[in-house]
Amino acid sequence: MKVAVVLTMLLLISTNLLAQFPPSAQNQLAGGLGVTWIDNQPFYAVHVRPEFSISNVGIGLDLLLEVDAHGNLRKEDFQQFSDYVRVIRYVSYGKENDPLFLKLGALDYVTLGHGSIVNTYNNSPSFDARKTGLQLNLNFDKGGIQTIYGNFAQAGVAGIRAFVNPLQFTSMADAPILGNLEVGATYATDFDKYANIDTVRSLMPLDVGTNGSLNIIGADIGLPLVKNDFVRLELYSDFVKIVNLGSGATVGILFNGDATELLKVRAKMERRFNGDQYLPGYFGPFYEIERFNALSGFSSKSYALKYLTNNNNGVYGELLIRLINTFDIIGSYQKFDRDSSGALHLAADVAPKDAPFIARAGYDKINIIDFHDLVTTDDRSFLYAEVGYKPIDYLIVSTMYMWTFSPMYDADNNVVGYGPQRKIEPRVTFVYPLK
Repeated sequence: MKVAVVLTMLLLISTNLLAQFPPSAQNQLAGGLGVTWIDNQPFYAVHVRPEFSISNVGIGLDLLLEVDAHGNLRKEDFQQFSDYVRVIRYVSYGKENDPLFLKLGALDYVTLGHGSIVNTYNNSPSFDARKTGLQLNLNFDKGGIQTIYGNFAQAGVAGIRAFVNPLQFTSMADAPILGNLEVGATYATDFDKYANIDTVRSLMPLDVGTNGSLNIIGADIGLPLVKNDFVRLELYSDFVKIVNLGSGATVGILFNGDATELLKVRAKMERRFNGDQYLPGYFGPFYEIERFNALSGFSSKSYALKYLTNNNNGVYGELLIRLINTFDIIGSYQKFDRDSSGALHLAADVAPKDAPFIARAGYDKINIIDFHDLVTTDDRSFLYAEVGYKPIDYLIVSTMYMWTFSPMYDADNNVVGYGPQRKIEPRVTFVYPLK
């Protein structure tokens, strides 16, 4: 367990949770100094996080060094190749809807298509186990491709979606509404050795059998009712099949509004029709934690999926609001009709440019049973809250509370699960613009 009193940079995860409304690229240097206690031993912490852009190219670095009282670098921070690569948080080119968009590094809540297979997937649920992945989008006048690869250090999640506007190749290309019809196909997989567990021979000691990768295919159709530079309103339907398991379908409506700097809105509502051995949005924000956990008993998303019968239909909704580029609110909730297996995501950020204060908060929880369960933090939860003030420009004094996850390793330094980790951190942060 790692209990910290750190004077450090702005929380990485708070930025990730709001990444669906990404801010404009900024040239800035953020960082801090402090002391972290790990297993009752003090470590001096140095954290530096510069971000800068040159034309369409954005670069973010993230270096954390922890040194003990004898001047030795904490070796647990650099056990795997990915520990060295993670110093480069990301390198990006363009924006997601540009003709070419590329991002290498930490992937923050990536969605393919309407999200029926890959839905706000996050490849780095813990700073201590951050991964280097790739997101590549190609957008043409009459179609495009979306791709994702979760982890270059070892086999993991990968996906591709190709889409086309078929009527653009016909005489109906200029037809109102129908001319924008979009048809897509998606393939996603997980090559991790624990992605597809089919047998559990023993729990003490743990002995499981696997069946290769887990593969999901899907087809989708979308009809934009309104599509311009400011507003997009789209009706859509998806069909998804988990290979050798179940299938499901979704119908929904999606709204994007970006008509003014004063207000930006994204809203989505879906009706989901779920068969046995099927879950919508299988590769979600918690997937890297849900995949397999050998701690506190045994859990496996794929193994549980095989025994999921009498599944039922459900609903899903999300709302994202940005006011005057200052106040962000993000929320989503999904629920099955006949039980209480809810999943909640909430985040808010108030950081006025010239104001002397900041406030941030976020909460995620899956498999919610009832209201009491909703407000109880455990290994299905992620929670953070931060309040602070600016005594001078570029300096923030704040206090952070965080319930997050710490990776656990086996004898070969492979991550075998995540354990809950609680932190309370007074911090001093500097954020300095680079000219």
